[in-house]
Amino acid sequence: MKAKDLMDPNPTTLHPSDTIGKAVECIMDKRYRQIPVVDDEGCFQGVFGVNCLLRMVLPKAVMMDKGLVNVQFINESTSDLHRRLEEHLNDPISKCMHFDKMQLSPDTLLVETLLKIYDTKSSIPVVDPDTQKLLGMVSYWDAGKCILKAEV
Repeated sequence: MKAKDLMDPNPTTLHPSDTIGKAVECIMDKRYRQIPVVDDEGCFQGVFGVNCLLRMVLPKAVMMDKGLVNVQFINESTSDLHRRLEEHLNDPISKCMHFDKMQLSPDTLLVETLLKIYDTKSSIPVVDPDTQKLLGMVSYWDAGKCILKAEV
């Protein structure tokens, strides 16, 4: 079994020009940790994820290099965090995409696929190595469904 056998071939995707507001809706509606981003031709560009959103809402003093380590004295409300997020809702997701392009080939074998999901703690894009087109996403849910359906 390979990554192509486990993947969801029709994942939710975003475009680099989509807004952070749209990405928030997708993430909250589908409960995704990250969503693949593709260009007009369906080529994989990177991912947009919840860590970007957390960086936006946390106080800058916490997120700076060599920023605050002890934050026990910071007392903010969810309204404070919401106000910070609102400042970015109309920004394009390209402002905060993750470009490291962790991806799988469709022919990645089962154990390597599962190990990468384990290591990244997230869904992973399956990308055609020749065309760079997004073919699907593999998640721990997809892997779990296949494992539970397997005959012993």
